[in-house]
Amino acid sequence: MNTSEEYDQIINNCRRIFAAKLGDYGASWRIFRLSSITDQLFIKANRIRTIEDKGVQLVDDDIRSEFGGIINYCVIALIQMELGVSDNGHIEETKALDLYNKYILQAKNLMLKKNHDYDESWRQLRISSITDLILVKILRLKQIEDNKGKVSVSEGADSNYLDIINYAAFASIRLCK
Repeated sequence: MNTSEEYDQIINNCRRIFAAKLGDYGASWRIFRLSSITDQLFIKANRIRTIEDKGVQLVDDDIRSEFGGIINYCVIALIQMELGVSDNGHIEETKALDLYNKYILQAKNLMLKKNHDYDESWRQLRISSITDLILVKILRLKQIEDNKGKVSVSEGADSNYLDIINYAAFASIRLCK
């Protein structure tokens, strides 16, 4: 199987979970400010790192599902960047799924370009290194938020969210092996 197909499998599972939760909870996530989403990403990535370091987990949610949650939270962040925060937590389900697809397509196109240039070097990375890369991106997001979105020479928040999506997808692919 090639990277594009493996990526699609991971994303299709994430999209299925996103849609199911949208059915269960509605778009309650629409009230999240970006800083809250970044904190949720930190919680998930830090949990993965803690499990990697300790080698033991007490809650049944596996690491792969946490990487899937990271993917979905990044898409939520990108949607929030486009639409802004909603006080009533509402968005039409079809619009939410259309926006999900839009941002996943952006992430995949970026992945394909970078994957070409980097010659699939991610396949040689340890899962723990991918986790650390995600945590670095999250810390960058926190700094960008603290700077009110201003960057002078660095990528903006949207680029970091797209990179995190791709790192989490790579980790999920590696965990499937």
